[in-house]
Amino acid sequence: MPAPAATAFHMPPEWAPHTRTWMAWPGPNPTFDSAESLADAQAAWASVARAVRRFEPVTVLASPEQAAHARRQLGPGIEVAERPLDDAWMRDIGPTFVTGGGRLAAVDWTFNGWGAQDWARWGLDAGVGGAVAALAGAEAHRSDLVNEGGGIHVDGEGTVLLTETVQLDPGRNPGWTHERVEAEIHRRLGTRKAIWLPRGLTADYGPFGTRGHVDLVAAFVRPGVVVAHVQPDPAHPDHEVCRDTVKRLRAATDARGRTIEVVELPAPTVTEVDGEPVDWSYVNHYLCNRGVVLCGFGDRMDEHNAGIFRRLFPDRTVTLVDARTIFAAGGGIHCITQQQPRITAA
Repeated sequence: MPAPAATAFHMPPEWAPHTRTWMAWPGPNPTFDSAESLADAQAAWASVARAVRRFEPVTVLASPEQAAHARRQLGPGIEVAERPLDDAWMRDIGPTFVTGGGRLAAVDWTFNGWGAQDWARWGLDAGVGGAVAALAGAEAHRSDLVNEGGGIHVDGEGTVLLTETVQLDPGRNPGWTHERVEAEIHRRLGTRKAIWLPRGLTADYGPFGTRGHVDLVAAFVRPGVVVAHVQPDPAHPDHEVCRDTVKRLRAATDARGRTIEVVELPAPTVTEVDGEPVDWSYVNHYLCNRGVVLCGFGDRMDEHNAGIFRRLFPDRTVTLVDARTIFAAGGGIHCITQQQPRITAA
């Protein structure tokens, strides 16, 4: 299938209306190193699916071996589609949906296990983008760029957020330049301005990390407005990372020339688990129809950040879902969900 022209298709922002949400069901793999951790992950994924289902339809891909268990645990009202899987991070293994001219298309990025990490398996997950596109009835647009959905965030008006340690990762796209990445991203998403951040949060470079996904760091919540993770503790390695991120964002302009307004989301008070720094982030939220599903951490900052989202989205219901188990496996609520935008009239 030929690539979509930038003028023909674009990626709607996450706050635009959805047809449904796509997820993937955890099964045995290196991410979940025991039966207990797998059971905990399945319970956490199910909690997110049920929270989203309050606002819109949800389809969960599950391997044939896991499908019956997934249906029992997810409960009624959530569709399960059988498809062989390696892992369960639908934001990254699934497609990025784009729309144009009354048509739905799906950008099927090349996936290689977050830069061919030594623990990762991706032989099955590399085919999930095309499979979801087919199930959704979308045109599949294959891209040679190694990229994941967690590595991009758009405003729907031509601007995309990227991080250099993801799209320029030698394990993903050796030899690619900023210009080449931008050309491919703009071609696929219908964007025309990229705001590059140098890196992600520190813990995201550890085991099971993504090497800097932007959806832990910063996200558009409306055109010209970005929420950004900030770490108030000067002893935490993310303190300076976040200061630099906020400074860069406030100095940036979007595709329409607006100076970016930054709304700071302070990190939870818990800064480490088992002696290691954590990247618990409220930026990693998910917007669904009339709802916001927000990562919770059993921390006093949960309600503080929920209040910020209530002010940002006064017409949406904000739901906190405990995301500590998901973060222990390498991601958050945004990382396990993928929106399918509603088609509007041509």
